[in-house]
Amino acid sequence: MNTPLAERLRPKTLDDYLSQQHLVGENGSLRQAINAGIIPSFILWGPPGIGKTTLATIIAETSERPFFALSAINSGVKEVRDVIDRAKQSGGLFTPKNPILFIDEIHRFSKSQQDSLLGAVEKGWVTLIGATTENPSFEVIPALQSRCQVYILKPFEKTDLEALLQRAIKEDAILSKKNISLKETEALMRLSGGDARKLLNMFELVITTEPTNDVVITNEMVMSKVQRNTVLYDKTGEQHYDIISAFIKSIRGSDPNAAVYYLARMIEGGEDVKFIARRLIIAASEDIGNANPTALVVANNCFTAVTTIGYPEARIILSQCVTYLASSAKSNASYMAINKAQALVKETGDLSVPLPLRNAPTKLMKDIGYGAEYKYSHDFPRNFAYQEFLPKEIANTKLYDPSDNTRENALRAFLKARWKEKYQY
Repeated sequence: MNTPLAERLRPKTLDDYLSQQHLVGENGSLRQAINAGIIPSFILWGPPGIGKTTLATIIAETSERPFFALSAINSGVKEVRDVIDRAKQSGGLFTPKNPILFIDEIHRFSKSQQDSLLGAVEKGWVTLIGATTENPSFEVIPALQSRCQVYILKPFEKTDLEALLQRAIKEDAILSKKNISLKETEALMRLSGGDARKLLNMFELVITTEPTNDVVITNEMVMSKVQRNTVLYDKTGEQHYDIISAFIKSIRGSDPNAAVYYLARMIEGGEDVKFIARRLIIAASEDIGNANPTALVVANNCFTAVTTIGYPEARIILSQCVTYLASSAKSNASYMAINKAQALVKETGDLSVPLPLRNAPTKLMKDIGYGAEYKYSHDFPRNFAYQEFLPKEIANTKLYDPSDNTRENALRAFLKARWKEKYQY
């Protein structure tokens, strides 16, 4: 069986490495470190198929260091320790040839597995290079982060990927024997999703299934030969956080079109229906609140309904709720009120409750003034009696400030009529 095109075209030197000039270009930080012979432990963070493994291999070969590789998918603490022991024997402390330990998908390592790396990195037994598609801030323990640089690999530009296809046509031992014309590339770009490995292997599939040596690449031809693009959504990774963030911000920004688009991204990616519905309940309170209290009712009923029904019909209920919330008036006044209140409590949480508000279940408590002078609101006109409810040290502190919308303007008028001398509504 032939080696896949992506493997055959894997660059061997930094000069052949495509893109990432901010790292490996003439003035790139990594190239300068390599040229100086001082390579720190670092983590390469970037999307799939961007060349993280290739870059680690090139660095090891360029620096002429022993190279050990592990995949976090099938390695545990024992395997990590075994490799570190082998690395220690092949290199040494304070030597310029201390080995490189490459760990692919390091975000999949548990805390204990990452902990097992700390000593070797700290003592310089190995230079660690980790590769991850996930944000290291979330997936790599702080102790390991502090010992490693983080280098971000940027997604390929369309021009980079087209250059890669042209390189394959000209330089690959198999494809160069054919007469290949790149008439259209949009379908290849869209279906590969910026993944160079996927692009090249897809390109090879399209070409090798043509019966003749004369091949003209068109969008229609590619679509006829390649299966439908898989939705880019990893419900356990960074895509999960990015999509839900865009989803909530679209609702907050009153754009039902964007909101339902990101909803579809999550549904097609297999996201848990309860997760989506829970976020809608939060949004209904945090971003809509008293501007439209019915939003919370709708969101809560949505959660109950989709939990009962499940996919595929749950998508309809989710869409109804999402478009309703996105189209609703917005207010974060109640959300801001609890933030202010909690911040105030952290500073003043030991203040005494005013005596009139205290419970007085015993005669002694009544005798010392608990509950005295409390005004029962319903005994007064309009069910309101002016009195102090906050501790005297923070009296007149306004925490809830209604937003400017129809419903909360009515609330503001109600509060102003009762507290105009106290809270300045």
